[in-house]
Amino acid sequence: MIKPFARWVEHESIEISVLCQAVRELKEGLFDANLGGDLYKKRIPLSGRGKRGGARTIIATRFEGKLFFLTGFAKNERDNITSKELTALRSYARYLLSLKEESLAQAIEDKELKEVVSDEPDTE
Repeated sequence: MIKPFARWVEHESIEISVLCQAVRELKEGLFDANLGGDLYKKRIPLSGRGKRGGARTIIATRFEGKLFFLTGFAKNERDNITSKELTALRSYARYLLSLKEESLAQAIEDKELKEVVSDEPDTE
């Protein structure tokens, strides 16, 4: 996840297990919208509010291993992202998804990206 998203996750007290569940569902084709440009909208529950009272996340992926949580917002705070934001997110997604392993490792070391690792066994 990118740094601003990680701060939002901490602010909203979202458990890593919730993000991991969202990833599993996304890989199964369960998402709310394909926004084009390798971006997907996926709902997640917020503590004590469930998915209906939860949040929306925007995720960048090509389903080949790399996946980035780019932004999130509570559904009661805003309905959606603007077209200007969508354009910027598509550009950022293109950049992130093009990074090589060495660059990803450096970004994680520099704390620009935070790796999310599930403690559950991968069943694939």
